Amino acid sequence: MSVEGIVTAIEAAVEPGGVMARAKPLLIGDKWVQGAGEPLLSIDPATGEVNARVSAASARDVDEAIAGARAALRTSQWHLLLPHRRAQQLNRIADLIEKRAGALAEIAMHENGKTIRECTAQAMQAAGIFRYYASVCETLEAEVTPPRGDYLSLTTYEPHGIVAAITPWNSPINVAAEKLAPALAAGNAVILKPSEFTSIVSLQLGRLCIDAGLPPGLVNVLPGRADTGSALVAHPGVDMISFTGGTDAGRAIAKAAGERLVPALLELGGKSPNIVFADADIGLASAGVAAGIFGSLGQSCIAGSRLFVHESIKEDFVARIVARANSINLGPPDSKASELGPLASFSHRDRVHALVTKAVSRGAKVLAGARAPDQRELARGAYYLPTILDGVRNDWEICQTEIFGPVLCVLSFSNEEDLVTQANETIYGLACGIWSRDFQKAWSIARQIQAGNVWINTYRQNSVATAFGGYKQSGLGRERGPQGLRRYQQLKSIFVATGSEPLSLAR
Repeated sequence: MSVEGIVTAIEAAVEPGGVMARAKPLLIGDKWVQGAGEPLLSIDPATGEVNARVSAASARDVDEAIAGARAALRTSQWHLLLPHRRAQQLNRIADLIEKRAGALAEIAMHENGKTIRECTAQAMQAAGIFRYYASVCETLEAEVTPPRGDYLSLTTYEPHGIVAAITPWNSPINVAAEKLAPALAAGNAVILKPSEFTSIVSLQLGRLCIDAGLPPGLVNVLPGRADTGSALVAHPGVDMISFTGGTDAGRAIAKAAGERLVPALLELGGKSPNIVFADADIGLASAGVAAGIFGSLGQSCIAGSRLFVHESIKEDFVARIVARANSINLGPPDSKASELGPLASFSHRDRVHALVTKAVSRGAKVLAGARAPDQRELARGAYYLPTILDGVRNDWEICQTEIFGPVLCVLSFSNEEDLVTQANETIYGLACGIWSRDFQKAWSIARQIQAGNVWINTYRQNSVATAFGGYKQSGLGRERGPQGLRRYQQLKSIFVATGSEPLSLAR
């Protein structure tokens, strides 16, 4: 079914007649309004066809959304609602996500080209994220601190107020949930600014929150381009910024947040090493390395894009990865037979190919891919073959730039000291994989790698209950886990006198 058909079906089920029959409008409060910005075009990367026109937010729309969110906080008293009451609301949202998971997945598939299987899994993950933060919301405790006088001292936590949440196109459902759920659990209102490539599914998440009974104005969805995001980040009514995306944009947001002295949670890029020692289980490691870079067609911040393999096993190991790359079934994302679909957009495919072409011009050897597929049935889409490059240097652009595509750079090592140096020689520090039967060695390397997430004998394992984030220019702060909720709150210390002696001027 087309995106228009899916959205129409949802509207007919929840609001006969539908309010979104025209170009997809913005969600401000509980109103669907036409934005004053230049409309966006949502393009299906599998076919090149237009999904829909989407209204874009202007600076004036940002003003209205923030004013409405502030009023919603005041009138709903959401931040004063008892935690278990907020948890009940989050669970209702989770229920509705599960009910509409199929429709959300289909919309996401048409917008970013990921397979229907992966999009469905991400929708179900989003429901789990809301349920997790519902439980954290009503069980997370404040602290009573040791007194050093005649008083009781304690710390408590309060929301920041209005959170600007800016999300990417690669995982629009679950990444939005990772921001919406903890921010709401903490008592905030949220202005969600999705990627211009995945606006429709984000608007449907906003609709879903209202349909689940969330007080209007606590979630607003403002599609738009970079100027919409800039207006949000710079707005004096925004009390916190939460951003997932590229490092260049993250630096600009950090600068703007620093000028206004508002907290910023930044989950940025990566150029993650995947390290294979000679004593590794070769079958397990080769499958893990392939999944680490080719899963989601490499459109993942944690993609294991730099393979460091011990020189003694390089030839055999790389041959296994090449065989796997060449056997991957690229095809229409709605086909059960397809392991991977297209890249998210034609412009993104052009960027990926340009980086590969530049590396080849410098002497990189193509072992697999490095081009679009030959099949005529895929010619209309933004497809790109899983690519493996050998003969590269760690200081080349191809090994230092986050490509965000299915491109694996092969590097070898002979000793651990050189390995650690090379693995850490990047501005990023998001993730790392280590493959070895020697636990002590793997543990030692894990402690030396500058990355926020390290996997030993596995890769891309994630849990909403475990903190996630990066070192260096891969970000600031942590999402997920109880820490992910605390980032959306500010700490207050309270002292209560227990003695009867008046204070003296000498104290």
